[in-house]
Amino acid sequence: MKRREFIKFLGGAVTALPSYTALAQQQMPLVGFLNSASPDTYRFNADSFREGLTKAGFVEGKNVRIEERWGRGDYQALPALAAELVAKGVVAIAATGDVASARAAQRASSTVPVVFTIGGDPVRFGLVKSINRPGGNVTGILFNQNVLGAKRVEVLREIAPNMSRVALLMNPTNPNVKVEQADAEAGAKKLGLETVTLHATNAAEMNAALEQLLSAKANAFITGTDPIVLDRREQIVSFANRHKLPSVGFVRQFAAVGALSSYGPSISWMYRQAEEYVGQILKGSNPAEMPVLQPTQFELVINLKTAKDFGLIIPPALVARADEVIE
Repeated sequence: MKRREFIKFLGGAVTALPSYTALAQQQMPLVGFLNSASPDTYRFNADSFREGLTKAGFVEGKNVRIEERWGRGDYQALPALAAELVAKGVVAIAATGDVASARAAQRASSTVPVVFTIGGDPVRFGLVKSINRPGGNVTGILFNQNVLGAKRVEVLREIAPNMSRVALLMNPTNPNVKVEQADAEAGAKKLGLETVTLHATNAAEMNAALEQLLSAKANAFITGTDPIVLDRREQIVSFANRHKLPSVGFVRQFAAVGALSSYGPSISWMYRQAEEYVGQILKGSNPAEMPVLQPTQFELVINLKTAKDFGLIIPPALVARADEVIE
């Protein structure tokens, strides 16, 4: 072989060889992250997702790859997004953002492990056979909010003892909405309060629902447990504060942007725990034998700065019970 031909052959051979980086990437497990909300306002949860993986020993770019898919408030888009992740060859899916994401991931594959974060009963929604032994390819973290709607109404009553009508701001497309609504209504009834339910699934509907809140003469409101509602937290809180309406959100992120209060488990803890579960699966654990976890502590957050702007005096006993006070 002539020297020129040999160099040409060698150059072609080198070009044909895959790069070391490409090979390394192919060998890293690929994990899917599916969320029903928007990356613009839910990035803190995606960050918690990575923290959980790191704690389990998996660092993005070093020994694991992550592929994100966001529903951006459209639950109908989730099945196609879950199917995309399965087609890409993910070894597990973190189905975050409530029941709709979990269902989409479960239906996309009967073999790819799924770790969810949801607010409803996973047994009732057919995601697992039991809390202690899921029995299939799906497990996860349960928000356990069904008993908290009444508690949030109770917190509102302590903050605004003279209120007579409380609004429930909810996403009607959330599979768990009826259970949560019934719990909040029962809690309000015990306190002698009237309730009105307002529905919204996106920014435009949220504006309309908030305006209805005024026409319904509600004195205060609580938010439903839903990722789309959380996605619109700044819009909701801005309206509430503009009209001096006491509100209680379902996680601290509402109080952090100015809501009067919030009550619920730490959503960041849930995401970190979910990704620790993904890490365990990457190490060989079987989701069928991994019990669904539930938070054991709930955070009461009070925003005293907002209370001062409203001209409200928060009862000292409530402040003393708070896990966090924003001043």
